[in-house]
Amino acid sequence: MHEVYINRVAKFLPNHPVSNDEMETYLGKINDRESKARRIVLRNNGIQTRYYALTGSGHPTHTNAQLTARAIEGLFDEHFTAADAELLSCGTSSPDYLMPSHAVMVHGELGNRNMEVNSAAGNCCAGMNALKFGFLSVRSGNTSNAICTGSERMSSWMIADHFSKEVENLKQLEEQPIIAFNKDFLRWMLSDGAAAVLLERMPRGEQPLRIEWMEGYSFAHELEVCMYAGADKGEDGRLKSFSDYRSEEWLSQSIFAVKQDTKLLDRYILTKGVESMKHAMDKHGITPADIDYLLPHVSSHYFVEGLYAGFADAGIEIERHKWFMNLRDVGNVGAGSVYLMLEELVRSGRLKKGQHVMLCVPESARFTYAYAYLTVC
Repeated sequence: MHEVYINRVAKFLPNHPVSNDEMETYLGKINDRESKARRIVLRNNGIQTRYYALTGSGHPTHTNAQLTARAIEGLFDEHFTAADAELLSCGTSSPDYLMPSHAVMVHGELGNRNMEVNSAAGNCCAGMNALKFGFLSVRSGNTSNAICTGSERMSSWMIADHFSKEVENLKQLEEQPIIAFNKDFLRWMLSDGAAAVLLERMPRGEQPLRIEWMEGYSFAHELEVCMYAGADKGEDGRLKSFSDYRSEEWLSQSIFAVKQDTKLLDRYILTKGVESMKHAMDKHGITPADIDYLLPHVSSHYFVEGLYAGFADAGIEIERHKWFMNLRDVGNVGAGSVYLMLEELVRSGRLKKGQHVMLCVPESARFTYAYAYLTVC
């Protein structure tokens, strides 16, 4: 088995930062009304700026595949070119198409060479699942290198026009033409962007990071769906797929909108996160003293104090000065968030040889968690 090193990290954030006051200019107003949820959600999530692959009038500027390819291009130079890549492993929760897969579309954008590709589907953990596929490939000797990515282009899912038919339908039913909170909530939470890492067997560069281990946990066997799209949720907690609705209902009920059961989120996201984090640390025999930087992907600053308290109660208190986050400035980029945090930490110059970095990614879709433990070389 080979050691695996993250030798390079690169990112691509589209256009320019979008402030809280500008958001509805880009996304539009549903039924020409300001969202009642917007200020409440933004006050709790603590995000001040984010990036959209949109013009100010809501027209797309990049596809998800293009965002990802631009990030990957930042890994290349005269010492490692696109032609040297052996494996491309990409994770996202917002692919441009139902098919073909996201990774093959990114490969098409790169246009580099015949190579193995892997697409990791899901939500926030998709980026970590893509990383683990690359990690295991290099570690096993299947390939000598791997490019792994996490990306999102959620803005195009959230523009007001996608909800116009539902508003018209509500008016016809003589109901209040206001989009339900479980749909409106996420319009003010999600952002666009991409980042990529280069994995190799040998360390090189100024500050390579050795991946010591990766772990993943799913609680879908005991918890129902919390975040979903392309479906609707019944009273029994089961999902009904878009393919089982009439095509006119796709628009009249905004079936493809991203939705979140915020009550389930609040009840389980932290408790299961603490439980899985402790399990991973115990399995590998590490304590909080063995973590110099914690990179937690949290969707909202609302959860930070609760997560810290949960760790403390579980006996794995990680001091707050060790937490490294960029949610306030970059926003919640889902599968790309942990990559973007890592890129910023590496670029900051703070890391020192021998330090340890813990990547911590929760996914609320059906409560999945992923972890990686890195050593600065």
